[in-house]
Amino acid sequence: MQASSAIAPAALALDAHAPGALRKALSRAEARRKWRAFALTLPLLVFLLLTLLVPIAALLQRGVENPEVANTLPATIEALHGWDRHEAPGPAAYAALMKDLARLPDSSDAGALARRLNSELPGARSMVMGAFRALPMGGTSESIRDQLIEKDARWGEAPFWRAIAKNGARWTPDYLLASVDLQRNALGQVERMPEEQRAFGGILLRTFHISFVVTLICLLLGYPLAWWLASLPARQANVLMILVLVPFWTSILVRVAAWIVLLQSEGLVNRGLMGLGAIAEPLPLLFNRTGVVIAMVHILLPFMVLPLYSVMKSVPPTYLRAAVSLGSSPIAAFFRVYVPQTYPGIGAGALLVFILAIGYYVTPALLGGADDQMLSYYIARYTNVEVNWGMACALGALLLVATLLLYGVYRRFGKAELSLG
Repeated sequence: MQASSAIAPAALALDAHAPGALRKALSRAEARRKWRAFALTLPLLVFLLLTLLVPIAALLQRGVENPEVANTLPATIEALHGWDRHEAPGPAAYAALMKDLARLPDSSDAGALARRLNSELPGARSMVMGAFRALPMGGTSESIRDQLIEKDARWGEAPFWRAIAKNGARWTPDYLLASVDLQRNALGQVERMPEEQRAFGGILLRTFHISFVVTLICLLLGYPLAWWLASLPARQANVLMILVLVPFWTSILVRVAAWIVLLQSEGLVNRGLMGLGAIAEPLPLLFNRTGVVIAMVHILLPFMVLPLYSVMKSVPPTYLRAAVSLGSSPIAAFFRVYVPQTYPGIGAGALLVFILAIGYYVTPALLGGADDQMLSYYIARYTNVEVNWGMACALGALLLVATLLLYGVYRRFGKAELSLG
């Protein structure tokens, strides 16, 4: 009895501390589980960081970076500090310019400077390269100024020097402003570009217009197709879904080349229509807006069908039968009962198709004319032809902002629909 009475307090004490120890053990086990899950997802997070977030950050940075003038002409920028920008600067600026050019390692650096200034002032390229080839140029500041003006009279005018002073800072909003048809004047004030120089606003509207037309046609074609597939038995629907997915297994270039063969004047489409007597002469279906829209719809249609099909499969078919049994006509029941339940699929498919369409480059470049090129074409042009990375990145940032705004609008309306539902 004494032994059992001695053990009892110890057992009671152990039972009192057991809940706390159990909670700590469960907490440690939960923490280990979370760290294990994080370790499994860490490679994916690193991959997304390196392939998505870092390039986007570099693109945004390059869109406002302006290193060519700041790195190449530091003494010239210092000499222009406090200049009123109305008339040509004093002789010290000319001497500083030639001093900066003389420090350049080779002509490639002068070429980069010339291209940057030429984008601001046409003709600046020849002025910079002419001055670089005239090195060395000695004497006093006044004699250097006289030699430069004698070589090219434009050195005695203010516009070229204003271009240098305007781009003296390492960071500039000029590329972003130009992407929406704005600019800074000689005094640094933001204003609209002259009407004959406004281009990117119209190009952006054209990009949105083509993307909207493609999205609308994909919806009109994809909705009945997805509804038909959703109403079929699973075995038949799976077989037919393979046909929908076939474009994913074919290169875009191959499909575009096939459309070139089909849509040309002597192609299968025109020959078939002429054989049926529907037309008397070939229709212009290639190298215009029609060919671009047809090819883009063909490529993007599966991206509309798949979200619609996944949503339609979750809609019970008994809803339609119940509406009809309650006195509604089949058409009214379809549009009032069935279609509202597929709004999430419509929104997801339309957003996906539209976002993919605004970034298209290959299809309009191969099938469209000069007035059918979208914004991505000019991004590629500034990258590969003009070698103006700042302007290319600014246009890319414009596309990125447009995409994020569209996604934000979709999320807001999607949440509103869910709350109403």
